[in-house]
Amino acid sequence: MKVFEDFQVGKTDVFGDYLITEEEIIEFATKYDPQPFHIDPDFAAKSFHGQLIASGWMTGAITMRLICDHQLTDSTSIGSPGIDKLRWIRPVYAGDRLKASVKVLETRESRSKPGMGIVNYEVITLNHKDEVVMSITTTGMFLTRAAYEAQESLKTP
Repeated sequence: MKVFEDFQVGKTDVFGDYLITEEEIIEFATKYDPQPFHIDPDFAAKSFHGQLIASGWMTGAITMRLICDHQLTDSTSIGSPGIDKLRWIRPVYAGDRLKASVKVLETRESRSKPGMGIVNYEVITLNHKDEVVMSITTTGMFLTRAAYEAQESLKTP
């Protein structure tokens, strides 16, 4: 279980291998971002990009899934107050494989909530060519080791 104290400033983790499919691009965009260059292959072929591109929100959702699978699910994460900066830098196409790079920028214990630590990150999403497709600066909140151990001691066997 990863606790607040396990996050070290400067440490970078790179993980993930998520294949983007045309079907998923269309399915996601049809539901959440139905712009024609996301949902209509014929329109997209004549557009600026020359083919379907994934919604930036889809790229963000996939990045979040990668972070959950590789960092958050087995941690003391108690949420996030939000994203400070989000940039979609390059389009994501069917056939791209995405991975995430997460670098710890800053850590500090909360002054107002004992037992909680705050971690600021830089998240970079890369395609299979190692080109940056998205960047995020964000904050996560985690229980400290002592708070986690106190919480665990309250559970019944």
